[in-house]
Amino acid sequence: MWSKSSDAFLACEATFEAAKIILFGAPFDSTTSYRPGSRFGSAAIRRESYGIETYSPYQNRDLTECAVLDCGDLELPFGDPSAALSVIETQTRTIWDAEKIPFMLGGEHLVTLGAFRAVAEKYPDVAIFHLDAHADLREDYLGVPLSHASVIRRCWEIVGDGRIFQFGIRSGDREEFRWGKEHVQTRMFDLQGWEETLEKWGEKPIYLTLDLDVLDPSIFPGTGTPEPGGVRFEDLRRVVTGICQNARVVGCDVTELSPPYDVSGVSTMVACKIVREMLLALGHEG
Repeated sequence: MWSKSSDAFLACEATFEAAKIILFGAPFDSTTSYRPGSRFGSAAIRRESYGIETYSPYQNRDLTECAVLDCGDLELPFGDPSAALSVIETQTRTIWDAEKIPFMLGGEHLVTLGAFRAVAEKYPDVAIFHLDAHADLREDYLGVPLSHASVIRRCWEIVGDGRIFQFGIRSGDREEFRWGKEHVQTRMFDLQGWEETLEKWGEKPIYLTLDLDVLDPSIFPGTGTPEPGGVRFEDLRRVVTGICQNARVVGCDVTELSPPYDVSGVSTMVACKIVREMLLALGHEG
């Protein structure tokens, strides 16, 4: 389980013992409500990562100096969301038992629930910083409670009010927004206010979940549910880097890259750079 993936993400080849961060993939998209294909996201990110440098001029850091192990994709049972979430939860718990940070590559956004269950068990006072185009607060989607459209509602059932902070939201049904006003803090349309929120949360643990469709589809068309009106790459890079550098991040994920919908490969490259910047920010010393 803990050997290096044969196609590891750029320079993520530390031994398990030495690694501070464990990268793994959750290639699952069985509840995708519009266009499937995100099951191929984690493999594409690994494969195309060799098109970018290990060095980041944004941070003046290099991945070769970070202790990260990419142990590859989980084998998940398609068609059974509960069983898939259980596998993800077990993997995340094992990583935390070894006192390392789990970093998951999706897959659709439902996979967050499996990882978050394990993190919340370890850290009962954890909060979620949720960057997304969609609120993901539905009680169910077409009668199904385990859906990428309801993942944050399921996470709320674990942590309750006052511990979910959403940014970039620009899509959802009316009932989601009515319910959300009572239970979560939502920043509509952009990522403003993240620094103030982070300062108020202080040193308490954070789980960072990033749905890449928070980006405008002119930048990131390779996703299953594109929503016009999103944020710029530089804004997203600055925010996720800032969170990873300055918060007590105890787990994170990047989800909803669907490579078949961008044959140019640009969306995959965008995902690669975001993952690189997050890893560097999480892995820096001090």
